[in-house]
Amino acid sequence: MRPLWPLAVITFKEGIRNRALYGIFLLALLLFVANFLICGMIMQEVGKVAVDVALSAVSFSGLLLVLFVGINLLAKDLDRRTIYMVLARPISRRHYIWGKFMGMAMLIVTATAMLGGCALLSIGSVRWAFPGYFQRFAWSPVLLALLLITLMLVLLAGMSFLFASFATSSFVTLILTVVSYLIGHGVAAIKALVESPAAVGIEVSATTVRVVKAAYYLFPNLSLFDIKVQAAHNLPVSWTYLAGTVAYGLFYTALAVTLAGLVFSRREFP
Repeated sequence: MRPLWPLAVITFKEGIRNRALYGIFLLALLLFVANFLICGMIMQEVGKVAVDVALSAVSFSGLLLVLFVGINLLAKDLDRRTIYMVLARPISRRHYIWGKFMGMAMLIVTATAMLGGCALLSIGSVRWAFPGYFQRFAWSPVLLALLLITLMLVLLAGMSFLFASFATSSFVTLILTVVSYLIGHGVAAIKALVESPAAVGIEVSATTVRVVKAAYYLFPNLSLFDIKVQAAHNLPVSWTYLAGTVAYGLFYTALAVTLAGLVFSRREFP
């Protein structure tokens, strides 16, 4: 832990100084302001729309943070050759990956905490303006949704580090991370569809079923972390589901970063 912490702090400070971060926060603030305007135009479901838009803004802003800030944190060291100065010190390549990831995780938690505060303020302002549409509203599901969004973003950052450990450029890492995000959010529904095609009147080949199942077990199931619907409708979320999802996220994140360290330790630098 001793060699990891200084590297994590440096990575965190580097991420804070990234100009892209300010653009992401500006976009998030605009979305939160737009939340009030959107709710004013959809008067029948004000409470549900306010929660859904606010949480979606946090999730989307966090995704941009991972894609445009997190990926570049590792790519910059490779492009500028500063990684040689780091590895010249008594720190292994695996520790380097874990230190950079810890710094990125700290940045994600800090950013989502700030974005989450803005989201709660946005929901609170809409609730103050339209109190009659929030009879079934509760803050606890919203806070749980923010927690799972944060964990999902940390997991996605771990996947990006895995891709960056063998990718030849940051663009390849970006594409693979986006593909993982898209597959992770849709593969569970697609798997359920191809396993029972007769229910919807379609035909699916055996090859398609095998490919979908392989993607289901290979990529993380990010849909588990999406409870925006439950938060918007104040539906109960069992503690068993939350504990299982948190354990799944932590395990998959640790696995991705560990694999990234193993691959990176065998990588040859130009």
